[in-house]
Amino acid sequence: MRIGLLGTGPWARAAHAPALAGHTGVDLVGVWGRRPGAATALAEQYGVAAYADVDALLADVDAVAVALPPSVQAELAVRAARAGRHLLLDKPLALSVAEGRAVTEAVERAGVASVVFFTARFQKEPEAWIEEQAAVPGWFTARAQWLGAVFTSDSPFADSPWRREKGALWDVGPHALSVLLPVLGDVRQVVAAVHGPADTVHLVLDHATGASSTLTLSLSAPPAAAGADVELRGEAGVTVLPGSSEGAVPALARAADALVSAVRTGRPHSCDAAFGLRITEILATAQAHLTSGTD
Repeated sequence: MRIGLLGTGPWARAAHAPALAGHTGVDLVGVWGRRPGAATALAEQYGVAAYADVDALLADVDAVAVALPPSVQAELAVRAARAGRHLLLDKPLALSVAEGRAVTEAVERAGVASVVFFTARFQKEPEAWIEEQAAVPGWFTARAQWLGAVFTSDSPFADSPWRREKGALWDVGPHALSVLLPVLGDVRQVVAAVHGPADTVHLVLDHATGASSTLTLSLSAPPAAAGADVELRGEAGVTVLPGSSEGAVPALARAADALVSAVRTGRPHSCDAAFGLRITEILATAQAHLTSGTD
């Protein structure tokens, strides 16, 4: 499968480019970016073409991987789907329900495959744990903490405009929800959403299985307090999401595997654009609670 990379920022350089260039099941054809110089530099690093025009890249590939801010991603994902190109997308799918719905509608109309990259869903140990817990009945409650130090460290994402504007709810909230929804079921109601320190938010969710969950999300945690954990409690006892022995590059390679499989079999992956839209809908509801100050 011939694939092009859209984006040249820190995430594209650290994860997408090495994952795609080293993948035996896809052929990285070229790179397009909003900064032509950065696209040229990244393309030269991996011995592929730099494209000045995104439509020219779309004409040369079967699929695109997107490493761009969510609103830019949504616009280009619609454009790529309409051109008949399969999509390897990042989270969040979009920053509004309307943008997310436009992507899913374009995917459905074009009949292309899509995969949204939620890191834990493509790492070996977390993925196996999620699958195992989803088969266990009787979960009563869950607690998820996704605490980043993006704004309190020398993170390469600290100056990201969309992260500064939208904060942890939209950046790490998708990760937490991608773990909880397969186990506890869809969110029936955002019961409460309140602000904590800096960009920190606390959510209480009611799930389709009858279980409830609490989420604490932040990009402003002290570096010593940063980390992610998920704990489930129910009839089977207590279990905790395991850490992963691998980073983002192997996980992204598995996401590319999932896209190739979806193209080959015609069967949607569980982390497709429709799932990404559902995450966006939940986040938008939580954002509305935060904005209105109601719970």
